[in-house]
Amino acid sequence: MNASWPEPQEFWSKRRVCVTGGAGFLGSFVVEKLRQRGATDIFVPTIEEYDLVKPEDIGRVLDASRPDVIIHLAAHVGGIGANREHPAEFFYDNLMMGVQLMHAAWKRGVEKFVAIGTVCAYPKFTPIPFREENLWDGYPEETNAPYGLAKKMLLVQAQAYRQQYGFNAIYLLPVNLYGPRDNFDLQTSHVVPALTRRLFEAKEHGENEISVWGDGTATREFLYVEDAAEGIILAAERYNGSEPVNLGSGMEISIKVLAETLARLIGFEGTVVWDTSKPNGQPRRALDISRAEHGFGFRARMDFEEGLRRTIEWYSLWRGEA
Repeated sequence: MNASWPEPQEFWSKRRVCVTGGAGFLGSFVVEKLRQRGATDIFVPTIEEYDLVKPEDIGRVLDASRPDVIIHLAAHVGGIGANREHPAEFFYDNLMMGVQLMHAAWKRGVEKFVAIGTVCAYPKFTPIPFREENLWDGYPEETNAPYGLAKKMLLVQAQAYRQQYGFNAIYLLPVNLYGPRDNFDLQTSHVVPALTRRLFEAKEHGENEISVWGDGTATREFLYVEDAAEGIILAAERYNGSEPVNLGSGMEISIKVLAETLARLIGFEGTVVWDTSKPNGQPRRALDISRAEHGFGFRARMDFEEGLRRTIEWYSLWRGEA
């Protein structure tokens, strides 16, 4: 550990923390880890009580939490299908949530703002591995560009507010997340939970095949949700730079191999059929993860198959209780 990095207990025990999206998939792990590291004053605004698109609700959140640190995880998200159906909502909601919250945080004198971006902000044809300096080299993949660009504006805002006001806002770029407590709704879920559910149901109903969008050649990198939570908290404790930072696992896998791996772990013995009339999304995704390691000591720990097993196990239990 770098001698200049603060002790977690000392850092968090003295600070009030607001975690937007703290009741969600990633947020629930962030909140748990904050408590483990000594945070006692954590405020989680729920979507039922606060609409963070509305400035008056942002004001109420800040009145209630009086935070020293804001970790902004709240987002309107979904897979390729949801992005294609709701591009305007994904743009507006994510832009307005983030921009207004960061502005209000600066006005209120919040000590630190941790903005969570998205790998969707990268250009469609980014050289592999994606390096942070490639972020502005082209337009994002079309199916999720409105979402990716809305989240990318938080980087522009963070850098502008640091330059003009000295505001300590940092920007992290997590790759696709997966793990227990994920969203398994087929209309809005991402690829790992969607495939997990569909393979489970196909096996349960004795089906011989499932159809999957694209041709299986697109690649993705996946980060286990607990690793992502750890990376975000380490950055909050240790990183105070203006440059964006990738959070990933450093492992690239094709959707075809992912589907085959999940089928094997779930015990589905049928065939995966590729629907090439549907889009692949971005052709390849894999991150250069060196900046996070050098900048705040983060490296992903979870073995991918073990992470998938834990996800499948959680889903199986959740289905049984649902």
